[in-house]
Amino acid sequence: DGKIYDAYVIYPRNHSSEANFVEYFVYQIMPDILENKCGYKLCIYGRDTYPGEGKASAIEKRIEKSRRLIILLTHQLLNCKELAYDQHIALYNALIQNDTKVILLEMETMGTYETLQESLRYIIKQQGTVKWKEQHTVHPQSSNSKFWKHVRYHMPLTLRSA
Repeated sequence: DGKIYDAYVIYPRNHSSEANFVEYFVYQIMPDILENKCGYKLCIYGRDTYPGEGKASAIEKRIEKSRRLIILLTHQLLNCKELAYDQHIALYNALIQNDTKVILLEMETMGTYETLQESLRYIIKQQGTVKWKEQHTVHPQSSNSKFWKHVRYHMPLTLRSA
């Protein structure tokens, strides 16, 4: 299918205490579980982009080469009035071009989704979210936990695990 990555990961990039856990989750826990234990290939901005590469074109290329989009929902994302460029491109591809499936990971109890942009609310209404209910712990979760089983259910089949 011409895709290189199983999923492109979109997460709030900010330097609050909440973002510290989210970045730890994105750069440590997700790769450990999904790449090392399950055989998927993730694309994470910052880790899988090259120095000097144009941000906009790098994001567009990586999203086009990904089978899924994983978006981490947090209060930071909920309260963000200015959405990240990668989120705009990703949602355009998913909703308008019907090109990519979206997996929404609810990293904390969100309560109401009213302040989320309409496209995210639409996806939540259509398929719901996968809720992170684990305690914020420094130990990676078991790949057999309910959370990771739900995430893997939404991921594409991987040839590496066959």
